[in-house]
Amino acid sequence: MATGTENGTFSPNTGNKAVGAANDGLTSAASKRLRRELMDLMMSSDKGVSAFPDGDNLFRWIATIEGPKDTVYESLKFKLRLEFTAKYPYVAPRVQFTSTCFHPNVDSEGNICLDILKDKWTALYDVRTVLLSIQALLSEPNLESPLDPLAASLWEKSEFRQILMSKCSVEENKKKKAKH
Repeated sequence: MATGTENGTFSPNTGNKAVGAANDGLTSAASKRLRRELMDLMMSSDKGVSAFPDGDNLFRWIATIEGPKDTVYESLKFKLRLEFTAKYPYVAPRVQFTSTCFHPNVDSEGNICLDILKDKWTALYDVRTVLLSIQALLSEPNLESPLDPLAASLWEKSEFRQILMSKCSVEENKKKKAKH
């Protein structure tokens, strides 16, 4: 009897037919919503954000965000992972940078401090909104609530860009070595 997740997807089987049927309905509603959001993203004219399911798993997506123009992140690309539960869109997705991102509101594990992913989440938000909000956060961090105190203390100093570029350079070199 499985409860929770198997292979990253929600798999309700509680033995209680009423609860199981309710969970199947949630999973179906979440799947339908995610399929619609995928189509909306594919048809969107938004520049600098994209996301697709990771293989056949509709509840786990890989996203790319380009650094906003006229910021220290311009010309950089960041990868993120989005994980959804069967309760989506009523529960925010778990979103995490998988590429290095030196930023006041991103910790060394890629966790993001963004209000819409926590207490300000509503079912009105979608993947597109989340990605555009994270992209905006890159240029306008919340310095009052940093996850990375060093990045917050250096945000308005020239050293910030130097550290950012050195971290990105190290990651890029790791990727090149992995390909060879």
